[in-house]
Amino acid sequence: MALVGVDTTTADLVRTALEGDRDAFGVLVESHWDRLVRLARSVVGDAEAEDVVQDSLVVAWTRLARLSDPQSFGPWVSRIVFRRCLRASRRQRGRVSLDAVPEPSRWCDPEVSVSAWQVLARLAPRQSAVLHLTAVEGMTDAEIARILGITPASVRAHRRRARAGVARIVRGGTS
Repeated sequence: MALVGVDTTTADLVRTALEGDRDAFGVLVESHWDRLVRLARSVVGDAEAEDVVQDSLVVAWTRLARLSDPQSFGPWVSRIVFRRCLRASRRQRGRVSLDAVPEPSRWCDPEVSVSAWQVLARLAPRQSAVLHLTAVEGMTDAEIARILGITPASVRAHRRRARAGVARIVRGGTS
């Protein structure tokens, strides 16, 4: 087992993990966990986010040898998470969490705050992912395109649709 030091780079950790060092993979997981859960939460919501990320990390561990550039672990694992989120969101269609349904006495109250996660959950999965990666993670169109496997022009189109969808939701319309 190789020793994982404080100054170890992502590429070093990937190479060490490829040699079978689970501790190195654990360090990679810890360094990306919060960001991956935020991404998953924006697509599938709170209830399933951590489960999707955990499943995705198992897939990443088994497919780590397929990663051509060890330095690109972050975008690579983000893409795995996003694809698993798409699958989970397809399974969720038509189901609504009880937490997402307001109390009957609050249905028409304009003063009720709207949760960002509830708004994102009402958007199409790619739209919510693009909006999350733009607004929360501060990524460029090229970075988002790489993670989601689409072109930068598609990123911009999904962002426009997402913003229009958010405006409709906030105004009280349907998604």
